Amino acid sequence: MKGIARGCELAGCSLIGGETAEMPGMYADGEYDLAGFAVGVVEKRKIIDGRGIARGDVVLGLASSGAHSNGYSLVRSILERAKPDLRADFHGRPLGDALLEPTRIYVKSVLALLKRVRVKGLAHITGGGLVENLPRVLPGKLKGVIARSAWKVPPLFQWLQREGEVADEEMLRVFNCGIGMAVVVRAEDADSAERVLTGRGETVFRIGRIEPRKPGEPQLQLV
Repeated sequence: MKGIARGCELAGCSLIGGETAEMPGMYADGEYDLAGFAVGVVEKRKIIDGRGIARGDVVLGLASSGAHSNGYSLVRSILERAKPDLRADFHGRPLGDALLEPTRIYVKSVLALLKRVRVKGLAHITGGGLVENLPRVLPGKLKGVIARSAWKVPPLFQWLQREGEVADEEMLRVFNCGIGMAVVVRAEDADSAERVLTGRGETVFRIGRIEPRKPGEPQLQLV
């Protein structure tokens, strides 16, 4: 509950209540189930639906804090395989802490950006990684061309890939690999957007651009 409350503070949300269900025939002693949802309101004219995205637009990537909330079935499988000491030092802190780093919440940074720059598209990089989430905000006749050299994959993902012998394609499909949010803006607004987001404490990478898509081509191209 402390984690949920902290998340609400970071996102500017209200935690308005809930209930505790007692289901002795469902849960064994010491077990519980936790579920929740969030709801918001936006003016129709301010909805960001990607329809304004056009050729030449720039894709900015905001750094993630870790694995966020996705890919933990694979993480557990890798841990079972590698059997590491979770208390061992991993770049200045225990490996277990690095694996359980809380998800970075971008709400306030993005809200600040919306006041300064026209944001054409937003893609939260959750399950499916960049390859599945960015295409969801792109019009069908466009594709995102992403430069893998634009950012360095954090050590945590390098460790997971090495210890689990995970293929590049699988890593990019399961994990965020260091990019937790993608933001699409006009090329002429990219510098301003970077300044705003950096000023809010985000680490920003210019990871790609929007180009025309030929029939049959995927909507995300990694180069």
